Amino acid sequence: MSTIATDTRNNKDAYAALVGGHHGDPFSVLGVHQAGGSRIIRTLQPHAERVEIIDSQGTVLGEMDRVHPDGIFAALMPPRLRHYRFRLTTTTGTSHDIEDPYRFPATLGDLDLYLFGEGSDKQIYAKLGAQLRTVSGISGTRFAVWAPNASRVSVIGDFNDWDGRRHAMRLHPGNGLWEIFIPGVGSGEKYKFELLDHDGHLLPLKNDPFGHYHEPPPGNASIVFASKYQWSDYQWMRRRTASPELDRPISIYEVHLGSWRRRPEDGDRYLGYSELADELVDYVADMGFTHIELLPVSEHPFDGSWGYQPIGMYAPTQRFGNPDDFRYFVDRCHAAGIGVIVDWVPAHFPRDEHGLRRFDGTALYEHEDPRKGEHADWGTLIFNFGRREVINYLIGSALYWIDEFHVDALRVDAVASMLYLDYSREDGEWVPNEFGGNENLEAVAFLKRLNTELHAHGATSYAEESTAWPGVSRPVDQGGLGFTFKWNMGWMNDTLSYIGEDPVHRKHHHDKMTFGLVYAFNENFVLPLSHDEVVHGKRSLLGRMPGDEWQRFANLRAYLASMYAHPGKKLLFMGSELAPYDEWSHDKSLDWHLLDFAPHRGVQSLVRDLNALYQGTPALYEIDFTDAGFEWIDWGDRDNSVFSWLRRDASGNFVICVSNMTPVVRHDFRIGVPEGGRYRELLNTDDARYGGSGVLNGDLEASNTGMHGREHSVVIALPALATVVVGPVS
Repeated sequence: MSTIATDTRNNKDAYAALVGGHHGDPFSVLGVHQAGGSRIIRTLQPHAERVEIIDSQGTVLGEMDRVHPDGIFAALMPPRLRHYRFRLTTTTGTSHDIEDPYRFPATLGDLDLYLFGEGSDKQIYAKLGAQLRTVSGISGTRFAVWAPNASRVSVIGDFNDWDGRRHAMRLHPGNGLWEIFIPGVGSGEKYKFELLDHDGHLLPLKNDPFGHYHEPPPGNASIVFASKYQWSDYQWMRRRTASPELDRPISIYEVHLGSWRRRPEDGDRYLGYSELADELVDYVADMGFTHIELLPVSEHPFDGSWGYQPIGMYAPTQRFGNPDDFRYFVDRCHAAGIGVIVDWVPAHFPRDEHGLRRFDGTALYEHEDPRKGEHADWGTLIFNFGRREVINYLIGSALYWIDEFHVDALRVDAVASMLYLDYSREDGEWVPNEFGGNENLEAVAFLKRLNTELHAHGATSYAEESTAWPGVSRPVDQGGLGFTFKWNMGWMNDTLSYIGEDPVHRKHHHDKMTFGLVYAFNENFVLPLSHDEVVHGKRSLLGRMPGDEWQRFANLRAYLASMYAHPGKKLLFMGSELAPYDEWSHDKSLDWHLLDFAPHRGVQSLVRDLNALYQGTPALYEIDFTDAGFEWIDWGDRDNSVFSWLRRDASGNFVICVSNMTPVVRHDFRIGVPEGGRYRELLNTDDARYGGSGVLNGDLEASNTGMHGREHSVVIALPALATVVVGPVS
């Protein structure tokens, strides 16, 4: 019996498993192997009529024997041959040459495997997923994926006719990583992973958890992508340090890219990243914002989730272009002096079958127990923060955005849902921690590690956290969670509630405007007027305001100016500067036509001037987070609904801020001031340029008349429903 015949008989079961698509270790059979005293080449080519072995120059060295009717071919290895290829001929007579993926060794090294096993690979995004490589002088793509409970994993795509038998992967049994180098597969190729569970059952096809690019819905394949972008923001990145920059002005324009502006003349399409890099960046720079915050741009299947149900944590959404287009957008922001914050969602993920859900047939990324692994309210699954591989996946994603896309900060969504095991759960629906409490200790440890890594990479972090959890924005080594900033949800809820009251009733709700100063310095707060406050029946900011048309606009102007004068960094959702009547809708453009009308232009002009005043006045930002930067002049004038306070910078320079929240002009209103001399009005929301009635103050002279416990005072004309900022003239 010939060597090939004997080998075929010995591998009968292996061949049956290969063609049946359930062999778990194809590298043990395919490629070059010793058989007795000979070397044998085996290959699985189900769609080939004939397979020949050729050398590197294309010379045919011999035809392979068909040793299984479903397309397994074998031949003795020609003597002294080191490098070989296959020439495949189909039933139609066409032929093409391919490399044998099973002749290449594993490309994940011992250090890669060790770091992954430890959950500490900070560049895991360069190891797993689809990575273009040159191996032994041959170009192709190395695919790698974590699926420890799968019995077989394959890469499928156009390059193998979506046949999972063709490119079954090599398992690293110690940590559940599968890999294969496929020669000839380059940038732009679509692919998925085909997995069999532990019992050999075929799972729904999966896209790549580490994929850098995905096709648009309804398709869900991942796409091999190799960046060719050349950055030009060297100076910006050199200046970016781990310093949290608490003493800098931060005024954030929060943006949903799909609805900021559209092209109605072109089917109402989105603007792409490249178009936004011009139009949006120029607009934000003109308005004077320091940062753009993007609602999640990680790939997501459902437009209506606004990106908050991500399925591609390593991929900018294809809705607006490819990853290099997104790089250009960030680069353009930095050239304009604008920082980039990206909403990032590690709290949960959707149930879509092509995503992370039961990725290898088990609860791999999530918890098996629904009491720990499901958000019933949102219909989503919760990451298992106690699993080091999952933590590595999430930390790797965060650093990917920082390192590869030069994003300056991450805003972490739904932090409260991560911190509490009983979040939105009734008794019996949650599992206490090991000490019997409701704190998610594993999530706490994850958040601390996340923030430590972000700061080490020169980035900052923002927490959307709605409870009184202590030390959210305090350093990890001081017992805090390590976020740079925390959204002040209490200030937002209280002040929006107050401003929605009819002015005649506001004296009964006075404390809603002052209570925030009781805890204002417990955290490094951002004052958010975010997208969440202008949807789901909450009405637009203008829609919340009481009174007639003039009063509504005046209320809005006074409220916005009081926010800019309040301790804390600033955030305003896109379109709020246009004072729209309607709530925000994600599926249409902002109401830019409103700028045809003077009251709306007035609000926009006010926001622009507020940003200029804010950035040009260190007293409004320099010491936001200590009580040295704030002092009440009179917090208790509830009968008049007037609030007056001081803001100071580190050198002691100050400005005076006064808000009148009634529709009554208060002439000759006396305010106590720290020192005598001349004062000048810096901003007045009643200015006719903003749509106000024009009750303004010129220069003011302080008198020696005592007021509010101070030796000096000034008399101002306090307009109806207005905020006024004055400062001493040096």
